[in-house]
Amino acid sequence: MNVLVTGGTGFVGSKVVNALAGSGHYVRVLERTPGAWKEAGLACQEAVQGDLTDPTSLRLAVEGQEAVVHFVAILAGKPADFRRVMEQGTRNLVQAAQDAGVRRFVLMSALGTAEATKDLVPYYHAKWDNEQAVKESGLEYVVFRPSFVFGRDGGALQRFRRIARLSPVTPIVGPGTQRIQPIWIDDVAAYFVAGLEKPEATNRTFEIGGPDVVTWNEFWSRLKEALGARRPSVHLPFRLMRAQALVLERLPGPPLTRDQLTMLAAGDNVVTSADAVDTFALPLVPLNEQLRRGAAKDR
Repeated sequence: MNVLVTGGTGFVGSKVVNALAGSGHYVRVLERTPGAWKEAGLACQEAVQGDLTDPTSLRLAVEGQEAVVHFVAILAGKPADFRRVMEQGTRNLVQAAQDAGVRRFVLMSALGTAEATKDLVPYYHAKWDNEQAVKESGLEYVVFRPSFVFGRDGGALQRFRRIARLSPVTPIVGPGTQRIQPIWIDDVAAYFVAGLEKPEATNRTFEIGGPDVVTWNEFWSRLKEALGARRPSVHLPFRLMRAQALVLERLPGPPLTRDQLTMLAAGDNVVTSADAVDTFALPLVPLNEQLRRGAAKDR
């Protein structure tokens, strides 16, 4: 199948691109900077230059494609940035896919996205808007809402690993009782490949997470055990962290934002339905093994 992937040079997107190519699909990657696919180590067959905010480039990118897999998102910025890049950008892509006769559209959303949360932060609003644009398009669609995605070479786990190794204490925001369900990046890639191919997935939304649900307190304890770190944990009130985030938001690529704290305080980030497990029946990496693999960089 001819597949266009947007955001294919990112942490998750690059794994999916290589998994799709390894499964026999002909993969075209949309890149903003020429040669970015090479730097990301992609096994794609083709790369085209374009931008979600440039409809003309999108029309050229989707030409001749049977499917689109869409990853482009931003994590921080002004509300107008989320509307321009994620909301309008995705609608531009959906329109281009409709005009080109694309058959299937696979979207990466985020666990926690729902009508009840769409006005909580701009990120959730943009993800919710993305889902509606795809579902209203008339295209076959599959929407995945992953929990925290862990991997060896990027993403949240590596930030957490650095904190656990280098900080004199382990800072845990809030009481640490909220639950999370991390999923290994190769399992996410397997879901996207299967979502592209499996008829039973058509026009459905799937929450995806790993096989283990833990509190933040339990997660940090397991991570430090995997790293052999013995530093104590300290719980930091949300109020204090919001004041710190207000300062950090002024930095490029801020490590913490008030919106991220709002999402964390909203409650558990866990799968509420077994639909993905029942439909795809994929073997999933347990959390302890995820942490072992992540910690292996320190060995």
